[in-house]
Amino acid sequence: MAPITIRLGGYQPPASIHTRAARRFAERLGERLGDRIRFEQVVSVLDLGRPSGDLPLMVESGELSLCYMSTVLFTGRVPELAVLELPFVVRDRAAAWAALDGALGARLVDRLHAVTPFRVLGLWDNGFRHLTNRVRPIRRPADCRGLTIRTQPSALHGEVFRALGFTPRAIDIEEFVRQVAGGDVDAHDNPLTSIHVFGVHRHHRHITLTGHFFGASLLLCNADHYRAWPAEVRAAVDEAAAEATALQRQLAAAEDDAVLARLDPRENEVVRLTADERAAFVTAVQPVVATYRRRLDPALFSQLEAV
Repeated sequence: MAPITIRLGGYQPPASIHTRAARRFAERLGERLGDRIRFEQVVSVLDLGRPSGDLPLMVESGELSLCYMSTVLFTGRVPELAVLELPFVVRDRAAAWAALDGALGARLVDRLHAVTPFRVLGLWDNGFRHLTNRVRPIRRPADCRGLTIRTQPSALHGEVFRALGFTPRAIDIEEFVRQVAGGDVDAHDNPLTSIHVFGVHRHHRHITLTGHFFGASLLLCNADHYRAWPAEVRAAVDEAAAEATALQRQLAAAEDDAVLARLDPRENEVVRLTADERAAFVTAVQPVVATYRRRLDPALFSQLEAV
């Protein structure tokens, strides 16, 4: 019998925590299934000249079997996912993981299964996002005024950054590194791991540890592929995905301190906000948060904040 081909695609560099977790998935799958499968990892579709946003389309078409992707890309189809995008709502990683592994995560996964052609195999930690810029230290919302900031393709993120005084510009990862390097945008936001692995710290001297958004990523599988695989293959995929998810979260939790230790203080100024400074950012975005609290089911917030 010919081996089953399983292709997993991503968009981050080889050293990234997402890529390392994907490699763990491949290793465990190989240990379980051996030559019953032929596994291929497309480390970054950017190297193929494709934007990161193409990854779900490639899984949907069957060009890939799996990919990882930020939940931000799916809020149009699953509006409930917006609860994960709201600023300063997630307190810490432990609370976020408990919610994703509990009733909130189950609800979001059920909705994704109902309205998309994907099966969710894991909920990954996409990190607390911080501000970087090439102009000045940012310590209060007033420091954001007049700066153009690269954002993810999220209307909600755009609202938040406008509330802080930025001019937001949504740019795919395929373009954002070039635009950051070329000075086309003044600022950007990302977890520390992405700030470092994509080299943003080489172009933006100033890093402010706002932790304004907590991001989640989905490990997605083509649902038709999954259903067509033999039961033992599905079991092996589920097991490998669970181990990859555990590793990904472990790496994410350790990465913030590791990146801060790697940064050269001669090259980068890291701003750690005082409680009052952080409170000013929280206050500035409260109108946006209040709008979405009225728009979304209150149970979503209960499930996120109860842990």
